[in-house]
Amino acid sequence: MRNYIIADNQELTRFALESLLKNDEENTVFRAFDRAGLVALLKEHESAVVLLDYTLFDFADEEQLLIIAERFSLSQWILISDELTPQFIRSVVYSSHQFSVVYKDDSLSEIREALSAVKRHTRHLSQRALESIIIQQREEETTSVLTTTEMEIVKAIALGKTTKEIAAERFSSIHTVTTHRKNIFRKLGINTAHEAVKYALRAGLIDPSEFYI
Repeated sequence: MRNYIIADNQELTRFALESLLKNDEENTVFRAFDRAGLVALLKEHESAVVLLDYTLFDFADEEQLLIIAERFSLSQWILISDELTPQFIRSVVYSSHQFSVVYKDDSLSEIREALSAVKRHTRHLSQRALESIIIQQREEETTSVLTTTEMEIVKAIALGKTTKEIAAERFSSIHTVTTHRKNIFRKLGINTAHEAVKYALRAGLIDPSEFYI
């Protein structure tokens, strides 16, 4: 018999997951509506499988989630959400083997594969989750080839500053900034300032709140 805890505050999702789990009469399904309730259930069922929508629960950050998972080391977790950031997925997946990741808009077969994996005490990462991790890693590797000066100029370009403005701020010549710009575009494999903006946002060189359209 396996114990499952559905920690999702969308009623339709709870109903769907519970229906899926109860196809196996040996499963026992519990519901948690907040972090305190989840912890209370884990105290009673330490080896339970938790199906969690992290984005809808009252976790302060992923560190809080990882602490609870570590506290209940026999538990397994399937994170199932509409959207999870690449940084979050990588942080959780690299920190603990207790976590599987799928999305609510993944196919039913993908979700079943995740449930089957936890039965075997292994984890399952959906194709989308894997791609998210790979893309994030590639972007960080690309960023690492930029010098500190080049990263500062990318940020300035992304914030809408002209070559002349960047040169004035850096007490450099326009020619020097233009050369840096060409080198940056070559290294990143981009051709326009618009692509530089998208890259800077994805790579975390600027905060979205700093960027205005």
